[in-house]
Amino acid sequence: MGRIEDSFARAKAQGRGAFIAYLTMGFPSEERSVEAAGDLISQGADIIELGVPFSDPFADGATIRAAAYEALRRGTSLAGVLRMAARLRAAHPDTGLVLFSYANPLYSMGLDAFARAAADAGIDAALAVDVPLEERGELLAALRPHGIGYIPLVAPDTPPARIAASVEGLENSFAYAITVKGITGERAALPPDLARRLDAIRAASRLPVAAGFGISTKAQAEEVCRHADGFIAGSALVKCLAEGRRPCLR
Repeated sequence: MGRIEDSFARAKAQGRGAFIAYLTMGFPSEERSVEAAGDLISQGADIIELGVPFSDPFADGATIRAAAYEALRRGTSLAGVLRMAARLRAAHPDTGLVLFSYANPLYSMGLDAFARAAADAGIDAALAVDVPLEERGELLAALRPHGIGYIPLVAPDTPPARIAASVEGLENSFAYAITVKGITGERAALPPDLARRLDAIRAASRLPVAAGFGISTKAQAEEVCRHADGFIAGSALVKCLAEGRRPCLR
């Protein structure tokens, strides 16, 4: 088993959902984002999603968008995020590390070069927000020889057959279930039909299911984990850093 699989298995054995924490790397600075990741691990985060700042983060809300722009202004690049990943891997050998990116930075580096560098940095899996199921073959072909998993996104209206196709053949991974229609960001309440949809996704997926987008409180995380194997929090944590606070869920 890989670190992603181990993280979900360990959380399940402890009777809880896995905690996956997203950070925009390089925000508010390279050093602070690495420190924040370590802080979240000390708080119990099982997996860290290392967000690669991108100039057109169309799936992200205002908080992460602003963080990405500031990280880019400071010169953060994909290569820089991988250097940060290597630091985290050295300090936290058992924590799952997922590289969260849009396609452009990966293709700009070159998929083979990216996969080699990601493996060297200790990345366990990658997620490319804007690469659809039908077009991911080239990326998977680059990642697999290096033992790097791939995280598929499952939209709120994805039918069961497409969910099954999205997770087919993937290892050391999880299905990322998007909780809401729209962009990332904190929500006062999650959709009333979310429990039913998460149950349906779990029934169609051979991989663990983690729910993300809009989860900003411990209560929401607990609610989600009654119907999923884990939860993903991002905007709420990035907002803490933007306000000069320790990243945590309220």
